Amino acid sequence: MKKKYANLFPRVKAAIIDGIVLIVLMYLATWILDAIGEVPNYARIVVFIFVFLLYEPILVAYFGASVGHFFNDIMVKRESNEAKNIILPKAIFRFVFKFFLGWVSLLTIRSDKKGKAIHDFVGGSVVLKYRIHKSN
Repeated sequence: MKKKYANLFPRVKAAIIDGIVLIVLMYLATWILDAIGEVPNYARIVVFIFVFLLYEPILVAYFGASVGHFFNDIMVKRESNEAKNIILPKAIFRFVFKFFLGWVSLLTIRSDKKGKAIHDFVGGSVVLKYRIHKSN
């Protein structure tokens, strides 16, 4: 499995796919909560936080990739040890920066030798291009 740092294009595609996944998850959560009936507002808030804030960090911390990353053959790893995933608190911190900075966070990718975005600097991560899917 050859390793190299991911460039801008697969990362943007992954973000778009993850945005679509989040929309689907939000609709699904709303549908489930409506089917349950009377649900306290705090429960709706917890579900929203879980879906929106923890979707990507949990997948990145435990599997090294979100759904968008997976379908673009990229993985988020620790910069200090590229064989290991980043830990959950760093994945959450990384995601929060990524969310609030938006596309601005991607401005450093082309100028950094490891292709790190601003949120990668904050999270101590690198995004590697892997051949996850086997071609025929």
